[in-house]
Amino acid sequence: MRPPVIFQTIPFFSSSSSDRRLNTLAKHFLQTESENNQNMSASPTSSHGDSVFAHLVRAPEDPILGVTLAYNKDPSPVKLNLGVGAYRTEEGKPLVLNVVRRVERQLVSNPARNKEYLPITGVADFNKLSAQLIFGADSPAIQESRVTTVQCLSGTGSLRVGGEFLAKHYHQRNIYLPQPTWGNHPKVFTLAGLTVQTYRYYAPATRGLDFQGLMEDLGAVPSGSVIMLHACAHNPTGVDPTPEQWEEIRKLIRSKALLPFFDSAYQGFASGSLDKDAQPVRSFVADGGELLVAQSYAKNMGLYGERVGALSIVCKSADVASKVESQLKLVIRPMYSNPPIHGATIVAAVLKDSDLFNEWTIELKEMADRIISMRQQLFDALHARGTPGDWSHIIKQIGMFTFTGLNSEQVSFMTREYHIYMTSDGRISMAGLSSKTVPHLADAIHAAVTKAV
Repeated sequence: MRPPVIFQTIPFFSSSSSDRRLNTLAKHFLQTESENNQNMSASPTSSHGDSVFAHLVRAPEDPILGVTLAYNKDPSPVKLNLGVGAYRTEEGKPLVLNVVRRVERQLVSNPARNKEYLPITGVADFNKLSAQLIFGADSPAIQESRVTTVQCLSGTGSLRVGGEFLAKHYHQRNIYLPQPTWGNHPKVFTLAGLTVQTYRYYAPATRGLDFQGLMEDLGAVPSGSVIMLHACAHNPTGVDPTPEQWEEIRKLIRSKALLPFFDSAYQGFASGSLDKDAQPVRSFVADGGELLVAQSYAKNMGLYGERVGALSIVCKSADVASKVESQLKLVIRPMYSNPPIHGATIVAAVLKDSDLFNEWTIELKEMADRIISMRQQLFDALHARGTPGDWSHIIKQIGMFTFTGLNSEQVSFMTREYHIYMTSDGRISMAGLSSKTVPHLADAIHAAVTKAV
């Protein structure tokens, strides 16, 4: 701390007018410093007194991330985390794809690479190739330049940018989400400025799709409303419409001039086929109508922490698509300015090189096949134990998650007695299972449905 400035006052009996002015000036500085000291001590952000945030209450843990926190605190050697939405190997370890490591080595050894800012819309090759991946390289919408694609912060960021764009520029503020849906969907769209409504989707009695309820609810929504659809591997239920049901949904949505907004978080990760998992989206593009799609590369390329995603909007004309892109930039610029470069560069490298792309599809199918195998093993284990109930929904559902049908009391029992962690609605991540842990889970489920109250 610098020493205080000391002013020496001039005696008032001095006859010099200049001395009198100096004396007055000195008094002014001394008075000002005293006032400043008083003001500083009274400041609400100073080190004295209570925090200006003392009125806050502790927010509840995220229901999904909170599962992992509880799991981490459990010292049991047999604990099992089935809440995390990330792929795990047979050994229960996180997986970095070989093709990703291969591309990263190429990027590190390239002296021409730099860390400059990207454009607001992101890596151009990434955007172009992402659109081709979800819509198909031969898509008329792409060939006619009716698609605008912007790189965003994974799937969540893509949904948020799309939501804010709609809140600013679309005539309807209502967005209808399937019930249930991913827990972050309502928060993302509400904070984006949209009004969240729901439509029936899951039938607890059958642990399958409530197709009749879905069609009735969509038939009753106001014309022009936004409809959120999971492109494949519905989260959290693992229940998808059949191709025939998708066609009925498409016809109804188009007949009522509803605007579909697809969340595509699992392309290729559900069935093991990129094209099959994209088919619902492509059918909506083929009819010439408009739509939005949020893409994520967290699951299918294992780039969870890189936050790589894209938002694509299919328009009626190239001119409209160009205008839409200009407005998307105005949404992104004050939000995060421009996206990160590393993950999108990896994706672009994989998608544009045929050898790398083929290597990726092989690894992607291996992940999807392992999850399908876990479904079959769990079903077989429950059947072998004679566990009461029909557990065929486990092998009928698809993707990373399964809605077991267990209630919150049964979930609590399994956590307490078997150290198995999942969300209270009974959703489990099939990717968190292995051949070694399936028997433990089957034992816990059997005990839960026969003993838990």
